[in-house]
Amino acid sequence: MRVLVTGAAGFVGSHVCDALLSAGHEVVGLDSFIPYYPRATKEANLRNALAHPAFTFHELDLRSDYIGAALDGVDAVIHQAAMPGLMPSWTRFDDYMTCNLQATQRLVEAARIAGIRKFLHISTSSVYGSTAVGDENQPVAPVSPYGVTKLAAEQLILAWVRSYGFPATILRYFSIYGPRQRPDMAYSVFIDALINDRPITIYGDGEQTRSNTEVSDCVRGTLMALEAGLPGEIYNIGGGRVISINRAVAVLADALGATPRIEYAPARLGDQRHTRADTRKAQQAFGYEPTIDPEEGLVNQAHWQSRVRVTTRLHLADKREPAQLPAIRPIHRRSGS
Repeated sequence: MRVLVTGAAGFVGSHVCDALLSAGHEVVGLDSFIPYYPRATKEANLRNALAHPAFTFHELDLRSDYIGAALDGVDAVIHQAAMPGLMPSWTRFDDYMTCNLQATQRLVEAARIAGIRKFLHISTSSVYGSTAVGDENQPVAPVSPYGVTKLAAEQLILAWVRSYGFPATILRYFSIYGPRQRPDMAYSVFIDALINDRPITIYGDGEQTRSNTEVSDCVRGTLMALEAGLPGEIYNIGGGRVISINRAVAVLADALGATPRIEYAPARLGDQRHTRADTRKAQQAFGYEPTIDPEEGLVNQAHWQSRVRVTTRLHLADKREPAQLPAIRPIHRRSGS
């Protein structure tokens, strides 16, 4: 199968590319490198994929660039690309509206014209609101502009499903973590603070809970949905046991042999209080079940992030440049244009 992955250089998107390539698929990656966090970090995420002969890369912006070449010969699309993050969505609404809604509309219409056989749209538990506890039938009431734009994108896609019979399935991810986690995400921030002996700021009392999903579980569920998810259906992809923020910090500190210095601050506008994914629908439809316990997954992320830091420090100490990635240009390798 030839699969287009948007947001291919991102945290989850890069893992999805690697998993598809390992499974023997041909992968077309697409990313615009919008400067939400350093481009070098995203390019490093692509290191494995760029070295694979079955990987093609297009650097383009779904909001404005021609998409047809990236869709040439594609059987399926996994639409990972989005403007992430709750807090910036209050002050950068145009970015969220255009990236999460306009870009999705342009991609869906281009995919419809291209006749793709499967379209997997990645959404978020943020559409449920401050409490995301239950199955896919719980009320949707987002409490941030980010959640609003992601819910709007879902509804836009479902309009294509109803009007054109478009073969789209929607996945709602719950708090993904693990290796390559974005540097702005909570666990990555906590680990960095612990490694560098800086205070950790927890917004709220720290007793808010998350149904965190380790990235390998998330990717496995995504590939299962690609094979067997039904058009027009929505599935939760989440972790198993919930964990509080306070407990997560304690696990990370223990894994790193560090003593956390915690500073509590008022809860932030739009933050979720509790999430717990009911994934029975995904289990019944295509066999998805989370396998990674959150404490095990957090230890793994802490060790990975610590190793990355040590590797970077050694390069700097030796005054050598880190190994260079292949140059990424608007179209990398076998272009469809």
